[in-house]
Amino acid sequence: MSMLPPTFQAFRRRLAENIDGPLLTVALAIMAFGLASIYSATVYASGRTVAQLLNLGAGLLAMWLVAQLPPQKLMRFAVPLYVVGVLLLLLVFPLGIKVNGARRWLSLGFTRIQPAEILKIAMPLMLAWYFHKHEAMLKIRHYVVAGLLLAVPFALIARQPDLGSAILVGAAGFYVIFLAGLPWKIIFGMIAAGVAAAPFIWSMLYDFQRRRILTLIDPTTDPLGAGYHIIQSIIAIGAGGPFGRGWLQGTQTHLEFIPERHTDFIFAVFSEERGLVGNSILLILYLLLIARGLMITAKASTLFSRVLAGSITLSFFTYAFVNMGMVSGILPVVGVPLPFMSYGGTALVTLFLGIGILMSIRAHRMLVKQ
Repeated sequence: MSMLPPTFQAFRRRLAENIDGPLLTVALAIMAFGLASIYSATVYASGRTVAQLLNLGAGLLAMWLVAQLPPQKLMRFAVPLYVVGVLLLLLVFPLGIKVNGARRWLSLGFTRIQPAEILKIAMPLMLAWYFHKHEAMLKIRHYVVAGLLLAVPFALIARQPDLGSAILVGAAGFYVIFLAGLPWKIIFGMIAAGVAAAPFIWSMLYDFQRRRILTLIDPTTDPLGAGYHIIQSIIAIGAGGPFGRGWLQGTQTHLEFIPERHTDFIFAVFSEERGLVGNSILLILYLLLIARGLMITAKASTLFSRVLAGSITLSFFTYAFVNMGMVSGILPVVGVPLPFMSYGGTALVTLFLGIGILMSIRAHRMLVKQ
């Protein structure tokens, strides 16, 4: 028999309402690894760890609030959130803050926001709403319109330039279109068109983006320039060996050879300290997160819920795959954070919003069509 007061028991039940235990447990386990790695990477500036804990609190609050909303209410936010996100992307060009040569941030006075992060949720939400609205009569023109809705924010984000965020937003949108039943002949046609347009796309890239792709083939051609990030991260990963050098013992980290070590290259920090065994555990955690998301997707009762849950889950996979591939030297460096590991407030809140949406879809199986 519980010794807790009835009011506290009711509060605890209310707090746990609609929360998916396995999903939250796995996300928090990855966060624990992330916080330890951020502390190690910024041991001489420990305020970053405290700030990330505050970001975690904000993310958990956002997750809980979204989990309480049934999917039919989430649909009401689709169009306004998409429109606001695109308008903020447009405002970035005249009013944005320039950081490391890219204009990606807007200042709110007390904090900064990255509008591209909003689109990582707004994009799949908007397309899921659109396909749900036209579910009874889906035709090729609906996929064309969806492609245009995706192309606008993708182009704006790529223009900042922020190729990493553009890839993630593009992938989230594409997953919705694919899960909504995009014919394979169109997919193969798009692949063929992409291959044919490769020379034009290459000419549209910025010089530093071209250098990143070229140094992927042989980073030693520019070891102190474009190849520096990849070389140092590969050294750190190799230095970890089977069991790692131990927490706070990574020489590549603490001698500051690894650039952006608390954000994009946090995986190199983790690998050096935890080794192959630690990496295997981290990969298992990501696989469990994705597997739980796919289970929720499979049991979703409507097209809106199914394509939205599937897009968010596959986006987690894209985040992890692109970041780990980038840090390991098998993909170009495009500035993609490692989900629930890398430091960053806006990105972390966005990730937990995605977790909250998955929880909402699981808790509210039946959706009243509108």
